[in-house]
Amino acid sequence: MTPDTPIGAGLGEGLPGEGARRRRAPAAPQYVLTEETPVYVISVAAELSGLHPQTLRQYDRLGLVSPDRTAGRGRRYSARDIEQLREVQRLSQDEGINLAGIKRIIELENQVAALQARVTELVDSLEGAATALQQREAAVHASYRRDLVPYQPPTPHSSALVVWRPKR
Repeated sequence: MTPDTPIGAGLGEGLPGEGARRRRAPAAPQYVLTEETPVYVISVAAELSGLHPQTLRQYDRLGLVSPDRTAGRGRRYSARDIEQLREVQRLSQDEGINLAGIKRIIELENQVAALQARVTELVDSLEGAATALQQREAAVHASYRRDLVPYQPPTPHSSALVVWRPKR
């Protein structure tokens, strides 16, 4: 076997009727890791954030940083949670803000983010409506009858008289 040979290739090659068929390894599940994916247990999160695990538990109880939970109720922190823990620590130590103030700051930042997302959504909706309106307007203009001539008022010095007679 070569390093490029798939796992399980060559199994059952000596059996009758099995020579042409090869087994394939089961496909790996497609799992995408994002900033929001909860992957760190509390000890790793504490080490990454530079805080004591008990501090992380306290922040969770206060609602400052709320990690996801496993089926067994264990905490799982995401990369975003780690950044938020660092920010809470910075505000507390460097800026001297108490935990109630930090909680309010986080709530307001979340509210601002939600409002910005809503504004973006409304702008997109408005642009879509404007595009639809322009398309409808273009359709109306395209439907105009081309045999009609727009009225032009006579010029002040003109003495021309136009007589219209319908065709019979």
